[in-house]
Amino acid sequence: RGVHPHGQFAFQIQTGDRIETGPGSSLIFVVGNSSLHLRQNSRMQIERGERLNLVSVLRLLTGGVASVWGAGSRRQIVAPTLTAGIRGTGVYTEVMADQRSYFCNCYGVVDLVAGADRTVSTSEYHQAFWGEPQPQQGRLLRPAPAINHTDEELENLARLVGQRTAWQVSGRKGVKSSRY
Repeated sequence: RGVHPHGQFAFQIQTGDRIETGPGSSLIFVVGNSSLHLRQNSRMQIERGERLNLVSVLRLLTGGVASVWGAGSRRQIVAPTLTAGIRGTGVYTEVMADQRSYFCNCYGVVDLVAGADRTVSTSEYHQAFWGEPQPQQGRLLRPAPAINHTDEELENLARLVGQRTAWQVSGRKGVKSSRY
């Protein structure tokens, strides 16, 4: 643990760590080929993959996290009411106060599961979902608007791991979608 010249703290984070932020704080960091931005008042656990610096499971307990994932196998984001299988993508996940899980596939391919509801989300520009604690209109996995994260945030996270977002590669942004 050390102090950054601008008064920010510098930490070494690795798989196996439990990370918690308080009010008015956030944490941006890289583990292997994944970059993450943990929001204020958030708690998460990072589980080890095949190697020490490869994340296999990110367990979000409270709060929100934006993340960009390089190519790899068998990685998941687990929130209280949904699980996302990550295939190399940029995503935003948040646990809401009412315990609903919010998930946005900002770009890439993600396998989503909420109870018996399953879908494969393929997105070039923000496709969002609610993972409901109780069925709504007979479904636990439902369309949602794109909320609480920005394109710039994902672009910055992608840059940290030597990537570009889908909209940077294509040179155009699409329509934020809540359909699947």
